[in-house]
Amino acid sequence: MKRIMVISLIIAGVLTIANTAVAAHKIIGRNVEYTAGGITMKGYLAYDGKVQGKHPGVLVVHEWWGQNTYVRKRVRMLARLGYTVLALDMYGEGRTAQHPDDAGRFASEVMKNFPVAKERFLAALEFLKKQPTVDPDRIAAIGYCFGGGVVLNMARQGVDLKGVASFHGSLAVVKPDQPTPIKAAVRVYNGADDKFSTPEQIEAIKKEMAEQKVNFKFVNYRGAVHSFTNPEATEIGKKFKMPLAYNAKADKESWADMRQFLKVIFTK
Repeated sequence: MKRIMVISLIIAGVLTIANTAVAAHKIIGRNVEYTAGGITMKGYLAYDGKVQGKHPGVLVVHEWWGQNTYVRKRVRMLARLGYTVLALDMYGEGRTAQHPDDAGRFASEVMKNFPVAKERFLAALEFLKKQPTVDPDRIAAIGYCFGGGVVLNMARQGVDLKGVASFHGSLAVVKPDQPTPIKAAVRVYNGADDKFSTPEQIEAIKKEMAEQKVNFKFVNYRGAVHSFTNPEATEIGKKFKMPLAYNAKADKESWADMRQFLKVIFTK
């Protein structure tokens, strides 16, 4: 009888802990719309309803596939950390791609007309700042692949952000009309075997950040290739014969480093 009671108490305790863990967060996520250049942009906003008052905001810029379920997963992960998070739309009307040809076309259209890209990013930034749960003076941006290139170039354009973090993002520079001091702290998480980032580009960004005395850190993950944070990357790579693959170790380590990065820049 005593043994049964002990087992019952243990089970009750486990259930209580589990319920407490569930109750610790109340993630509220919803589709949102805003405009840029007369075009409707369709984003996804999430925050923890259990967190009181105003807190930092984070913009998340999607891969070249568009604002899909993967980027929304990352948004909810960040919301669980206490941030209000917006997955923005860089393509307009919430367009997404299922084939690399379409993804490449969408991404190229945006990056070849960078004033439009900047306008869309800034529209999302202003939308996020106006959310009642957001401290407008504490905003950061992270991006994946195409999105990593976007956030790096927004930092280069002098956009007022506390920090930016690029995950397997493009390192190429989009030249601003005039040299603009970088205000944001910068983190770059790169796959050491990523065929889309060259040694020359890596040296160039390190030199660029050093010359501007930016709070900068570049991490090269050994054995990791492009899209190393996306669990679907391996299958996508096989399907389209592209050098993409998920790397659990690099994914875990880069996410942990970014979490600490956000903590530091938002407490300064």
